[in-house]
Amino acid sequence: MRYAYILLLFSVLSTPVCAQEIAVLHYEGGGDWYANPTSLPNLAAFCNTNLNTNLNTKTATVKATDPGIQQYPFVHMTGHGNVFFSEEALQNLRDYLLSGGFLHIDDNYGIDAYLRPQLKRLFPQEELQELPADHPLFSSAYPFKEGLPKIHEHDGKRPQAFGIFKDGRLVLLYTLESDLGDGWESAAVHNDPPEVRENALKMGANIIKYAFEN
Repeated sequence: MRYAYILLLFSVLSTPVCAQEIAVLHYEGGGDWYANPTSLPNLAAFCNTNLNTNLNTKTATVKATDPGIQQYPFVHMTGHGNVFFSEEALQNLRDYLLSGGFLHIDDNYGIDAYLRPQLKRLFPQEELQELPADHPLFSSAYPFKEGLPKIHEHDGKRPQAFGIFKDGRLVLLYTLESDLGDGWESAAVHNDPPEVRENALKMGANIIKYAFEN
């Protein structure tokens, strides 16, 4: 009886009681960083159900200038319009990424022209590299043999996933012409077919899993 109690106590003590936090990035420039408010909570819930993660579904918001960003292993950024990083934000984001953080930027259609110059300021010596379809990101939990899935059409261009690597580690992922975040939103927001939302959530789960394990 005592042995069973000890096993039960060990099980309770070894079970994480605090959910892992992920966050949305609040950046400067006037762009709608707050777009797709149901996206990250839905993705967290999907991962908890299907990947046995323990993510807080009440996702946080963190400013690009906030040193507290270090507590979030995964930060998501989206929007349609202008993006600007002050020197303070650039240094803070750089420190975050170089110390083990992961930033996923999802173009919500219209952010690309504003974002690229800011990424060049963030890492002047690095170029965005397109990830091939056989990159482990596309199979970490669910297989996507053709790479990034197309969720919303917009201009009808092919979806692309770009990365910035530091010391061989993918620290920043930029998904373009896919609109994953729209696919993560609650079903009633865009009325996407179930299979489209499922693809978006599965790809999002891949990103979460990859970011946490690498």
